[in-house]
Amino acid sequence: MVNVSAVRGSRLGSVSLGETDYGERAPRFFVSYWCLNGHEVRPSFSAAAVDEDIPDEWECPKCGFPAGQDPANPPAPSRVEPYKTHLAYVKERRSDVEAREILDEALHALRSRRGRK
Repeated sequence: MVNVSAVRGSRLGSVSLGETDYGERAPRFFVSYWCLNGHEVRPSFSAAAVDEDIPDEWECPKCGFPAGQDPANPPAPSRVEPYKTHLAYVKERRSDVEAREILDEALHALRSRRGRK
């Protein structure tokens, strides 16, 4: 007979009841990174990771600045380009004359469609 109280409240994909051994955990080590604001971040890496697998910089989860492994010389934040609207991108690609021609073509097409209705 199934113990209903043991099943109630569990969800699909949950861990089996009474299972305590999940196997051996892979050996890991921590690397410290510091950002410009002095925050320390300590992500863990697999002990099997080679030095090439460990990044030189890590993003600080507290402030979003890049963090480096040298606490005395943290990396400077990269210059962030200001947000551009769609219109700003269009103006980079088109001159005022081209924009006027495209607008005139679109208005002509719209007016000819409305005139038929």
